[in-house]
Amino acid sequence: MPHDGSARAGVSLPRVSPPEEADTSAHDRALAFAGVAVAAVYVPGADQQELRLTETLRRAASEYRPPERLPLSEGSSPEADAVRTELPLWPTAADLAAHPEGGPLSTDVSLGALPLTAEGRRLGCLVVVGAAGDGFEAEQRHFLERYADAIARLLAAGAEGPVLGLALRGLRVGTFVLVPDTGLIEADENLLGLVGIAPAEFDGRADTLLAHALPEDMHALVSVVEPDTQAFARRELEFRVRGSAGEMRWLSLSCRVLAGGDDRPARVLGVVTAARVLRRGSDDVSRIQWLTAALDEATTVHDVGRVVVTALREPLDADRVALAELQGDRLMVTVLDPPQPSAWPEAWRDQWRTEWPDAPISALPTLQLALRDGRPDLWPAGTAVEPGLAGIGSGGLAVLPLPARGRIAGVCLIGWDTPHTFLPDERSLLTATAALVGHSLKRAREHDAEQELATMLQRSLLPRRLPQLPGGTAVARYLPARRGLQVGGDWYDVIALSEDRVALVIGDVQGHSAGAATIMGQMRTAVRAYAVEGHPPDVVVSHANRLLVGMETDLFATCCYAELDLEQGNTLFVRAGHLAPLVRRPDGSTEEIEVEGGLPLGILAEAEFPMTAVELTPGTVLALVTDGLVEAAGLPVDEGMGLTRAALAAADPADLGLMADRLLGDAGRREDDVALLLLRYDGMRTRPIRAGWVVWRLPDAVMHARRFTARTLRQWKTEAVSDAVLLVVSELVTNALVHTQGPVRLDLTLRGDRVRICVGDSSPRAPAKPVIVDWESTGGRGLLLVEAMSEAFGTMPVAGGKQVWSEIVVPHRDEGAGAVESGGSGAPGGPGGSVR
Repeated sequence: MPHDGSARAGVSLPRVSPPEEADTSAHDRALAFAGVAVAAVYVPGADQQELRLTETLRRAASEYRPPERLPLSEGSSPEADAVRTELPLWPTAADLAAHPEGGPLSTDVSLGALPLTAEGRRLGCLVVVGAAGDGFEAEQRHFLERYADAIARLLAAGAEGPVLGLALRGLRVGTFVLVPDTGLIEADENLLGLVGIAPAEFDGRADTLLAHALPEDMHALVSVVEPDTQAFARRELEFRVRGSAGEMRWLSLSCRVLAGGDDRPARVLGVVTAARVLRRGSDDVSRIQWLTAALDEATTVHDVGRVVVTALREPLDADRVALAELQGDRLMVTVLDPPQPSAWPEAWRDQWRTEWPDAPISALPTLQLALRDGRPDLWPAGTAVEPGLAGIGSGGLAVLPLPARGRIAGVCLIGWDTPHTFLPDERSLLTATAALVGHSLKRAREHDAEQELATMLQRSLLPRRLPQLPGGTAVARYLPARRGLQVGGDWYDVIALSEDRVALVIGDVQGHSAGAATIMGQMRTAVRAYAVEGHPPDVVVSHANRLLVGMETDLFATCCYAELDLEQGNTLFVRAGHLAPLVRRPDGSTEEIEVEGGLPLGILAEAEFPMTAVELTPGTVLALVTDGLVEAAGLPVDEGMGLTRAALAAADPADLGLMADRLLGDAGRREDDVALLLLRYDGMRTRPIRAGWVVWRLPDAVMHARRFTARTLRQWKTEAVSDAVLLVVSELVTNALVHTQGPVRLDLTLRGDRVRICVGDSSPRAPAKPVIVDWESTGGRGLLLVEAMSEAFGTMPVAGGKQVWSEIVVPHRDEGAGAVESGGSGAPGGPGGSVR
């Protein structure tokens, strides 16, 4: 559908007036077609008692000379009356004779006075003088009213300098002068923009413009390029052009042929605008053709509403248009034009809920009867309606039920404030319009529901937020494909494995469908579960591969998994058929990490996935991407990766979110969804100190664990929490020795002002706290005591068992204690102990 600025502004083609010269400027040609010889702008004086002339644009010779000043008193001049009433005036010759203040004016000249208002402010008046004495025609008046609106907007914005030319450029009226004998054409930038040609690429030939038109409309355009030597009258037509993105656009052309000295066509002068729809002077076939084409391109309910407003409001000179869907027993308003609440019934404003009102159909009995009848109703001025419809169309109201597939999909209301005469052909035209809009509205609602479902599915399968990391920052982006169902198989995840280790994963399931998204959700969940259990990267990916093979699906997946030690910067990568990761070094250089790859997931159950170790330095940015970002039709993967590396090097790593947006760029009509995961490794400001002890299963095992703990706390100078820590160690080690089999390990960590105690064993079962504790209970009190003494307490699964942990806060002590800048040393381990 037309989507140019002129279409939105409702620019109509003016009647062609005889131009004075063929080599005038683009602005002069546009005013010539509007029948304007002189245009002048008046603004109120400082005392608001008179109008002052600020600008004049003279296109042709005219006897009229705009006065420098005009009084603002009532009845003194058409200009003053237009400003006072805020209504455009088109005085006759007799009217002008009664206003001598307007200056001398011959009887063969027309005049128009149009108020300049914006945001409730009276800014002045636009005066237009025509070269013919028969007045301005309706379409010329409509064009000039839009011209005045554009001038008022410039004045309200405080535009400096001449506004008459700026306003014409803002209306985007394209003009041309064609020489039929040579096929050369002088076209302004507005015309080239409407057709879709860059000014630098235009060679001045009419054939270049014709090449952008649809073949079906070529014969009509040829009649303009090669005009009939016997007819030199005005010519109007509508045609279609194909834009650079493949979209179709309707344009309107109006021209006049000038005869040369030998009665042959010497010049063709014309204007082109985005086509108005359903103009009163148009034939019904053209109207329905445009509407059909425009609705065919409208995919959403919002798009359908925009087409309806463009097709009905201005062409029918209506004051308001409302479009509502019928959902159950309620009308859900989706489009109101104008959108201001004050333009609609008071009953609607009283129940204004969110952006648009919705009302039960039972509250509008007149409308309910019309919907039940299923045929358009045209209600003239003075028709009695209920309060819910009062004020929509006091001068006339058209009610269009919108049928679709044997039922009513919604209703369109078209209202006029001044008495409107319904022409005999309007009923049949509105009936055809309602049928087209009804089917499109039903289809658009189904499309919106499908996209909403797809969006909800995609959001539910991807992480809602990324975790806060102590030694880095991670951001992610996901963009759905812009074609087809907007749900795909790309996924990402950031998994906090411990206080100093994090896993990054990005993957892509084959295909672009709900099935691919389902598999994606299962794979993301599986990878997260295997990672949290504490498996190394190659085992995590291997387990995920076996799971996908066991699903017996025809889809496979690619994956890149990285486990980063935030303390040391050591990173282990595993790649399963996925793109290699990218890094940006602190000096701005980028490279593609050579990670040894394996087969995609889901192909071979016994596939191997080797690990690649890479050390990251603080300030390094790690980028994991999917192929939707670096591969497209006409863009090989290698070239796409090169472009991504260049964008990565040029972006500022200080703002990781802005860097992600920079990498995405403008993907245009994406054929595939895109996932992007960035992590900036900053390094930990302070590194924790760790100490570990393997607990022997001896009668005095708890005693040795307590002695190891006491020695460690003394070395860390944290004796203030010795009693609490020793109590927790005693309870957790005892619990592990009594209730589990296999090895037991005690790990102590000092990070900042917290001591963390972790006791690991080989049992996957979490310790159970007693439900009821009374005086006769003999077990379970230890866990309650540990929980009471700890700032935080919990359990987490690890590979081959679990860890029960507790954190205890150390009272304030000297800064620097309990943390080292690099390579901290722990307490020495006793027999069977170790420090790491």
